[in-house]
Amino acid sequence: MVQSKASDVDGYLAEVPEGRRDALTRMRRLCREELVGFGEVMAYGMPAYERDGACEIAFASQKQYISFYLMRSDVREAFEERLAGHDMGKGCLRFRTPESVDFGLLRELLKATAARPGAIC
Repeated sequence: MVQSKASDVDGYLAEVPEGRRDALTRMRRLCREELVGFGEVMAYGMPAYERDGACEIAFASQKQYISFYLMRSDVREAFEERLAGHDMGKGCLRFRTPESVDFGLLRELLKATAARPGAIC
């Protein structure tokens, strides 16, 4: 599942392979808890969270991993040391298995994102 055609996040989660559904549902719950004031939307075929019309966070079930998109370079830079040991692209934190998702780190990234607006990369 690379890009979903689901119209909402509930539909997206219903399409996700069963072995990943719990982890992605937990990611969604974290986003909803920490990103107060953000809108939950589908963008580029994945769940995303936007503030003032700009997507700052997203997540997806990709073919080889679960991805968490952090589109704020200032937050990535602030967490550079913590992210160093993870599989991280320019804005995509990748987890090879549902069991490897670091929910504590994700909560901290979400809190930092919600704390103040910043530039989207």
